[in-house]
Amino acid sequence: MKRTGILNSHISKILSDLGHTDMIVIADAGLPVPDGVVKVDLALKRGTPSFKEVVDVIREAMIIEKVIMASELVDRNPKTFEYLNKTFLNTNVEQVTHEQFKTLTSPATSSKSTPVRT
Repeated sequence: MKRTGILNSHISKILSDLGHTDMIVIADAGLPVPDGVVKVDLALKRGTPSFKEVVDVIREAMIIEKVIMASELVDRNPKTFEYLNKTFLNTNVEQVTHEQFKTLTSPATSSKSTPVRT
């Protein structure tokens, strides 16, 4: 039995199987998940675990080559926008519209997209 690191077996397996151009999505429960895309729902209740907690744990467990975030975060959730920019200061960060972000999670445009919902 694993004692340290990511204890969730689904997330641990997904991260172990990732390659260079594969992508995971960390989002709240409001992001639609297209058919055919694996979803790992971590929500116990609203906000638990928090988005920040999930990002922090996953960031410690893997090499992150690029971060894509919805440009609407600037106005709609400035604390999360600031957190992501500070956390990924030395990482390529790209902003796209929320609609573009939803399209990126589609299996038609991503060879491997796994939303992790908080």
